[in-house]
Amino acid sequence: MKIEELDWAETEWGTISLRRRHDRVTDKLVHEVKLDDDFLMSSQFTLGEEEVARLGLAAVVGDRLRVLVGGLGLGYTAWTAIQDPRVHQLVVIEALPQVIGWHRSELFDDTRGLATDPHVQLVQDDFFDLVRSGRTEEPYDALLIDIDHAPDWHLRSDHGDFYTELGLRSAASMLLPHGVLSLWSDEPPESVFVAMLRTAFEHADAHVVTFANPLTGGESTNTVYLGRGPRGAG
Repeated sequence: MKIEELDWAETEWGTISLRRRHDRVTDKLVHEVKLDDDFLMSSQFTLGEEEVARLGLAAVVGDRLRVLVGGLGLGYTAWTAIQDPRVHQLVVIEALPQVIGWHRSELFDDTRGLATDPHVQLVQDDFFDLVRSGRTEEPYDALLIDIDHAPDWHLRSDHGDFYTELGLRSAASMLLPHGVLSLWSDEPPESVFVAMLRTAFEHADAHVVTFANPLTGGESTNTVYLGRGPRGAG
């Protein structure tokens, strides 16, 4: 099967394109998103994105949870989160309207129904500006974030202030006293960033997510950072 281009558009972030192809090694139908020449996301391996939700929500105590997802992408973090029966409201912030449109058009079998779930809101907005400006009306039980490649590898230069003590404290202020921040990274754990998380949260650590990679014949890893208990909350 040749590569099919399902959609493309010029955006303020660059040229975004959604492609579909059959991978012969994994025998999977794979969706890929490119931003200019950069591969932004893929449905080839999704465990890391799913674990952002699983690990984050596992650290939250309580029911009728109000959860914010930063970055919709192909939807795996949001989809995994809404499978948790405790999640009562899931707000997903996505900067690019094209991405939201893909889900409203039900292009992805794996996350079909996400856009129409009555507990889910897909909102076009800039997550980092939302944090920076404090435009949150009510606090959340969890922030689940999958936007940049890593704390030191950003899609845009104006994302950088989020990964500072001030930025992380601003994120922590959006959470309830028991709240949790969960952040995906495509790089190995960085002790410097864990230490920075501890300036905003009572507890912080990094979890390595390991998965088989048939393309390399070995294993690959992602990292999920967790910050629990915002400092100064309550």
